[in-house]
Amino acid sequence: MDTSVWSLALRRDEPAGRAEVGMLVRAVEGGETLLTTGLVLQELLQGFAGPKSRSEIVERFSALPLIAPDRDDHIEAAQLRNHCRRKGVQIGTIDALLAQLCLRHELTMLTADQDFTRVAEHSRLKLWSQP
Repeated sequence: MDTSVWSLALRRDEPAGRAEVGMLVRAVEGGETLLTTGLVLQELLQGFAGPKSRSEIVERFSALPLIAPDRDDHIEAAQLRNHCRRKGVQIGTIDALLAQLCLRHELTMLTADQDFTRVAEHSRLKLWSQP
């Protein structure tokens, strides 16, 4: 990987044995810079029930700096989504915005969501890949 700054967009339903989860653990243990966005935090919190799970997620994510989209990110995300659609790739609004944040900040995305693989095929989005 060509940068130590990563954007985190792991799915909440991924098994712990996935390579991406192992890479995340190694990055945290190695002191690499990890970033996320409130969108990822919100999606994780929406998928868990109970105050204990909620407080654990909030506590763990409090150590990660958040990047926030601005007006231009929303405009560029719409353009990215339209571009992908013209190429036959359907992506959701939130996924387009997450990809745009990585593009703007020149981040490598660490994700297990295969939707981003299709986005990367039609954009400059960089994804972590297993060596």
